[in-house]
Amino acid sequence: MRTVTVDILNDKALDLLKDLELLKVIRLRKDSKTQDLSGNDLITKYKGSMQKQPISDVDEQLNSIRNEWE
Repeated sequence: MRTVTVDILNDKALDLLKDLELLKVIRLRKDSKTQDLSGNDLITKYKGSMQKQPISDVDEQLNSIRNEWE
């Protein structure tokens, strides 16, 4: 038996893999290190990571960062 890591690019591929599992050709298992980063998961992951601040402060920070490159 060999272990192979596969990146699923399309849900149809996952359906095919599930069919192969039903035929007992392969066994699927979720890797504990990987995360399914769907839209809701990303919202949960990053919610609260930025503090609310006035748009003028954000503009000043962006301009400061841009000016550092010049």
